[in-house]
Amino acid sequence: MLTVNNINLHYGAAQALRGVSIEAPMGKITCVLGRNGVGKSSLLRAITGQHAVSAGTIAFNGESLNGLAPFNRAKHGIGYVPQGREIFPLLTVKENLETGFAPLPRKERFIPDDIFALFPVLNSMLSRRGGDLSGGQQQQLAIGRAMVTRPKILVLDEPTEGIQPSIIKDIGRAIRYLRDSTGMAILLVEQYLDFCRELADHVYIMDRGEIVHEGAAETLDTPEARKHLTV
Repeated sequence: MLTVNNINLHYGAAQALRGVSIEAPMGKITCVLGRNGVGKSSLLRAITGQHAVSAGTIAFNGESLNGLAPFNRAKHGIGYVPQGREIFPLLTVKENLETGFAPLPRKERFIPDDIFALFPVLNSMLSRRGGDLSGGQQQQLAIGRAMVTRPKILVLDEPTEGIQPSIIKDIGRAIRYLRDSTGMAILLVEQYLDFCRELADHVYIMDRGEIVHEGAAETLDTPEARKHLTV
């Protein structure tokens, strides 16, 4: 289980997170929702080690991650799919996937067949440059790259952003398959309400850097939850 306990995060004098606590259990999909600018991406930066917290603790399976660099968190089993995908546009699809080898011991440095089963388009485009792929294909590549690292928890930052509906369905099926077949924890930050409603086992809603609601996915339809999601 990933456990985030009472964390604060600052950018200079500005406080982005205020006493945030969440849990992401193994074998479950946990979704964090909220309007733009409420701290969702800052939460993921804290979890993945891209920005240090100013208070509180982050632990995975009981082991503290505080102070660990991002590459060491990857070695502990945290796979990250950033907002905007951030694939390497001049590298081929195969080379992009192989960048996921970095945290792995040499004997595990191969691309799992599951990636091509979930995203067959990647197998047919191995020699194509990442920058030549469509936005949806790049998103599948970013997820595939994270899967290469053999994560125990997959952290995704708005994977449906700017993606055509058919590929959103493919990504949803892939996330559900990973939960059901591997038992990994999945932490998903999203604004697309229907996507979370269909996938999530548990949801959190953020507003102004704080958790203002949590519960089962069904609670997203309550007035209390909706008041924090509507513009």
